[in-house]
Amino acid sequence: MGKVAFCFPGQGSLEAGMGRDVAEAIPEAMEVFDRGSEASGLDLRRLCFEAPLEELVETEVQQPALVATSLAILAALETRGLRPDYVVGHSVGEFAALAAVSAIETGPAIGLVRERGLAMAAAAREHPGSMAAILGLPDEVVESLCRRIIGVWPANYNCPGQVVVSGEDEAVEECCSEAEAQGARRAIKLKVSGAFHSPLVARAADRLRPALDRVRVSEPVAPFVSTVTASIEPAHRIAGLLVEQLTAPVRFTQATSELVRQGVRTFVEVGPGNVLSGLVRRIDKSVKAVPVNNLESLQKLEETLSAA
Repeated sequence: MGKVAFCFPGQGSLEAGMGRDVAEAIPEAMEVFDRGSEASGLDLRRLCFEAPLEELVETEVQQPALVATSLAILAALETRGLRPDYVVGHSVGEFAALAAVSAIETGPAIGLVRERGLAMAAAAREHPGSMAAILGLPDEVVESLCRRIIGVWPANYNCPGQVVVSGEDEAVEECCSEAEAQGARRAIKLKVSGAFHSPLVARAADRLRPALDRVRVSEPVAPFVSTVTASIEPAHRIAGLLVEQLTAPVRFTQATSELVRQGVRTFVEVGPGNVLSGLVRRIDKSVKAVPVNNLESLQKLEETLSAA
């Protein structure tokens, strides 16, 4: 069946009650929520299992809740002896990916993500902005618009025909209008609190850097493909890339294509939702993409892998 990559989702993949059935059935998964709560200062059991979506959407809460849920589901996979040949993460999902390959320990990873969320929320308040998904245009057309319109930048290369732009409100609005004039199928404003993955949140990088300097980064036990560079990256480059990631675009399309080139044929989305599975299928229709976000899908993955 070829090699297996575990993919870890980013902001926007949250669900009410996420991770609860897995954690209640598998003690190792519940332990992740407890370690994450201690590291982040948040009650992650309550937030993930009981809180309404309105409470979870804030960046500084959503990010640690998402990563904790992904790592709890990962712990459940590991109890069944399932481990990846490669890992990749979308934006904040990179922290879960790095914990999955023992580059950063679970508790410190969730603690870093809490600091990252606070830093991003503060930067967004200081320099307000917005993001929008441009659907149905080639990447290079969107890039050309961003070069021409001052104050907007490519933020996420999600899949062919889906690029998210980020920047100042008026510039994003202009980019959306111009994109539709050039034949975009749709231009959709995203429900986010800031212009993430753009120079407008550079202050967040300044705040995150010293927190990363305090955390030990080990050599990954399986290859980690960065969505900043779309390349396999070693331990000594990881902290710098996690800082750069805040203002750099997420190159998920390119990273996924690199994994396919490396021989990956099965992508397992580890965490809430199924956004990445849909993107992977659009990037390369020949590969298999399986979301694992609850006990039922965990069982389905085992059947899929044993049948392959």
